[in-house]
Amino acid sequence: MPDIDDIDHQVLRLLREDGRRTFSEMADRIGLSVAAVKRRVDRLRDIGVITGFSVQIDYAKLGWGIEAFTELRYPGTTPVSEIVRTATDVAEVQAVYTIAGDPDALIHVRVRDLGHLQQVIDRLRRAGDVTGTKTLLVLGSWTRDAIAAQAADDHDLRADAKP
Repeated sequence: MPDIDDIDHQVLRLLREDGRRTFSEMADRIGLSVAAVKRRVDRLRDIGVITGFSVQIDYAKLGWGIEAFTELRYPGTTPVSEIVRTATDVAEVQAVYTIAGDPDALIHVRVRDLGHLQQVIDRLRRAGDVTGTKTLLVLGSWTRDAIAAQAADDHDLRADAKP
């Protein structure tokens, strides 16, 4: 496990809140020089703690407002690589999670409407060795980078506990 100190946790929390935050703004908030903050971010990237920066998109505003998770079942002899390939060949698939137990995979899809969802499910059913599906519509969602959030929360609790 990499050596991460309290200041690194502050940097991570600030970037998690806003990935476009400037080094200058972080330096002011943390009490370091801009160069010191940049060195820390560079080090966190070099050791693989920060794996990238991304944008959050409101897909509903682009006309892709329906999300669903589809469970896929395969014969017991199907290789994991085949399960992944089946789903990644479908453009509407956002993520593939191969999982232990029943089902074999959980597929996150994003579509324009329910008719489009039906077409995507039909394509998945015809692909590879799929023996069954079950689809769950997303009504709402909330996410957090749980590990980084817990690390930041732990840091905040330790800071609050200091005399």
